[in-house]
Amino acid sequence: MDLTSLVNELRSFSFEKEWFEFKENWLQPAQLGEYISAISNSAAMLGRDYGYFVWGVSDDEGHELVGTDFDPDCEVNHEPLKHYLARQLEPSVDFDFFEGEVGGKRIVVLRIGCAHIAPTAFNGNRFIRIGSSKENLRRYPQREAALFGVISHGVPTLENQPAERQDLSFGQLLMYYAAKGVKLNPETFEVNLGLRMGDGRYNMLAQLLSDDSGMPLRVAIFSGRDKASDLYSVREFGHQCLLYSLDEVLRYGDVVNIMQADERDRVVERKDVPLFDEEAFREATVNSFVHNAWIDGNEPMVTVFSDRIEILSRGTLPPRQTMRGFFAGESIPVNKKLSEIFLQLHISEKTGRGVPKIVERCGRSSFEFREASIVVTIPFTRVKRRPSEDKGNLVQEAPRNARAELCERILEAMREDPSITKPLLASRLDASKSGIDRAIASLRSSGRLERVGSNKAGYWHVIER
Repeated sequence: MDLTSLVNELRSFSFEKEWFEFKENWLQPAQLGEYISAISNSAAMLGRDYGYFVWGVSDDEGHELVGTDFDPDCEVNHEPLKHYLARQLEPSVDFDFFEGEVGGKRIVVLRIGCAHIAPTAFNGNRFIRIGSSKENLRRYPQREAALFGVISHGVPTLENQPAERQDLSFGQLLMYYAAKGVKLNPETFEVNLGLRMGDGRYNMLAQLLSDDSGMPLRVAIFSGRDKASDLYSVREFGHQCLLYSLDEVLRYGDVVNIMQADERDRVVERKDVPLFDEEAFREATVNSFVHNAWIDGNEPMVTVFSDRIEILSRGTLPPRQTMRGFFAGESIPVNKKLSEIFLQLHISEKTGRGVPKIVERCGRSSFEFREASIVVTIPFTRVKRRPSEDKGNLVQEAPRNARAELCERILEAMREDPSITKPLLASRLDASKSGIDRAIASLRSSGRLERVGSNKAGYWHVIER
């Protein structure tokens, strides 16, 4: 095992995952056995062959190499640690210690095999990781049942999980293929595209490609830089064939991507500058559809703010995908059959250019790896204008500043009279009732204001910062 590559790969994640843990010099033998159980079971749930427990790396955000004095050959009550752990693990699980230097620091890695016959237990108790926490599996019966299912039948996929409904139709799918110049045989396409399980039932892939996918796909636009700002618009593109939903999201992106006239240093022709990089947006959106964890019943999200677009895909990197390989363009599909369909229809490519292209145009920092999702941020490019020429962009600054001023005036009025009503606020501040409602909603969501008691008899509490 290449210890340096493994440790650096694990350190590249922003935080600990369910299949690995960092410690410095920590040793509590009984708890270590529980960690082996938890990591072994979590690795199985995620389709990984191994999980890891690493000594010599700090468990804070930076995952700094600090080195360790931990001795894997130590004894527990005159019994070698390895024997102590193996004796209480049931069924037996493959685990081994590796030690060496990484970055000039002594590191010890415990490699833990995934559960394969039954969930791994230590001292008669089964454990699981919930995020970065170790929990008794008995407290999570649904996860326990899912783990047994994974061990018996493999990791759930779009192909091996039944659709929520079996009364599916595929008129849109047939039309989409026809528009691409590919004619599907009505009698054989379900089998050829892998839409049915071995027992003949439609699978989740079939549901996604049916005339009613059951997935609510939305694009939300906010007036400011976070979700505490006013909601500008919400467009719904879901509950249809996934291919059509993707097309509509991409077309709506074209609508949002306004062309800005750049007349700075103009000599002859005016230069048109798009609000954001169209190609990066397309690549990120297509990837979010192809690699989304649809099996969990969650959809991707596209959110537009005043300075950027965020494309969120549910799930994490596939088990055999490394962070280095990801950024190098080594594509390992999360949804294999869906990926094949996208390739067949030339929606995506097999060249692995998508991620490197986004990195080239928006930087590596445009990717954020969260605990259960991946977010790509596409920044806006604003053309600076003279004040007299500024016609406003997608979200204008002036209205936002006006709303901020109204919020402060509302807070001041409430400090003076905590029992003041919304109609009275509207009258005193010369504002519309709807404007007052939006401002109060924004103040409450941002944690600056709360309502104490009922609407009729209560009062406003301004939370000072």
